[in-house]
Amino acid sequence: MPNRLTFATPQWQGETVLTLTGRISEGDATRFSDYLETLEALPSQVYLNSPGGSVSDALTIGRALRARDMNTVMSASDICLSACPYILAAGVSRIADADAMIGVHQHYFGQNTVLPAFVAVEQIQRGQGEVMSYLQEMGVDPLMMQPALMTPSDEIYLLTPVERSTYRLTTVDGDPE
Repeated sequence: MPNRLTFATPQWQGETVLTLTGRISEGDATRFSDYLETLEALPSQVYLNSPGGSVSDALTIGRALRARDMNTVMSASDICLSACPYILAAGVSRIADADAMIGVHQHYFGQNTVLPAFVAVEQIQRGQGEVMSYLQEMGVDPLMMQPALMTPSDEIYLLTPVERSTYRLTTVDGDPE
């Protein structure tokens, strides 16, 4: 899987789709915005396959998708982990095959021994609050953060199809058509 998010517009079942594949790296949101500007016509379906990465870039990419009324899709063999579910959440319609792997965990902000603990905690809590506001903005239940907050950053909690639906992360479960 690529170390940076790659963007492509292949044909899938007679229509052009947008694929986002690879790790979400810092700066990918800007690259994605620039990429969208090069497209003559925007595809309505965005297929995701990412191990996650930069939360702030994922939120910005997600908002760009929602502003364009795009739908997010995951096939059975796709993964969407860590920060990637925030992009999935941005779809007007959010379809994930029951066998797609969608996982969450605590955000990792790196270890900064220079900052006093209270400042680091404040920054982490502010970041979590921003993510919860984003989820609510996208129509996803912020309670989806509960398993994320309880899962260490070096592990992944895979959401079941029932949890995806309960948290409204997916609007349709099943085989993407």
